[in-house]
Amino acid sequence: MAKKTYIKAITEGIDIALAEDPKTLVFGEDVGKNGGVFRATNGLQTKYGKDRVFSTPLAESGILGMSIGLAATGWRPVPEIQFMGFTFEAMDSIAGQMSRVRFQYNGTKNMPITIRTPYGGGTHTAELHGDDLENFFVGIPGLRVVTPSSAYDAKGLVISAIENNDPVLFLENLRLYRSVKGEVPDDKYTVPLDKANVVQEGNDITIVTYGGMVPEAVKAAKKLAKDNISAEVIDLRSLYPLDTDTIFESVKKTHHVVVVQESQKMAGVGAQVASAISEGAIMYLDAPITRVAAPNSVYPFPMAEDVWLPRAKEIEDAARQVVNY
Repeated sequence: MAKKTYIKAITEGIDIALAEDPKTLVFGEDVGKNGGVFRATNGLQTKYGKDRVFSTPLAESGILGMSIGLAATGWRPVPEIQFMGFTFEAMDSIAGQMSRVRFQYNGTKNMPITIRTPYGGGTHTAELHGDDLENFFVGIPGLRVVTPSSAYDAKGLVISAIENNDPVLFLENLRLYRSVKGEVPDDKYTVPLDKANVVQEGNDITIVTYGGMVPEAVKAAKKLAKDNISAEVIDLRSLYPLDTDTIFESVKKTHHVVVVQESQKMAGVGAQVASAISEGAIMYLDAPITRVAAPNSVYPFPMAEDVWLPRAKEIEDAARQVVNY
């Protein structure tokens, strides 16, 4: 089995979706001939033609508005929003329209849209190019939100997302695009959209995280292991809905929890995870839940990014405090 980068795995997944369903369309800013700003769709226009893989004007509201119309008439659109910060321009299409269709039509109307967008810091990009905005989207009923942290999951999840009949926000961590490699089958396979992954098993503390923070959590776990602290690392994969079963099973075993997110702490995914544990598994805890997250400020300019983002050392320190409570 060949080792592939995170972004190569995504390209393969989209390729398979295009090959299997002639109703699948891929489009967005620079997506066609250029293959996208990060080359996630590289070579796909040549393979499938300009009618199925094409570039659009720089208009996010138009890209997603068109996606709604296409999905409503039998197509399976896979639009790319070039950076997650640009989704501000298309919030009505996401929150006010596509996510509501299944409710409006009493479950009889599908809205199979997969919105791909890169997010996350660590690459020293310009304003609105590194923002983590998942906090805005996980509270929208009718919208699935997923993010892979490995090359294997990237391919399997993007295929599952495209095949799903509900709108899916597919978040691709910028820092992982070419820094993460893993064994990825050439053939088609899928990864469930609503199932978390236990990346590393442990007995003393549970670290719940996702996306670009998964490698940081694994680094922290290795440091903790040197002092005989066994950390279990859970990659959520799905930010909405949450796989609380996997989280609760781990909490019952370890009795300690740290929740880690790259985005701002206020009203984030971590808050929802902590709330779910408080409601469903608090009786198994031997210490308060601790959260590690970015400060409650706008995403910083590149020169301040390295001190703004959570790192493995912060996760390690938080875990030690919880275990020694």
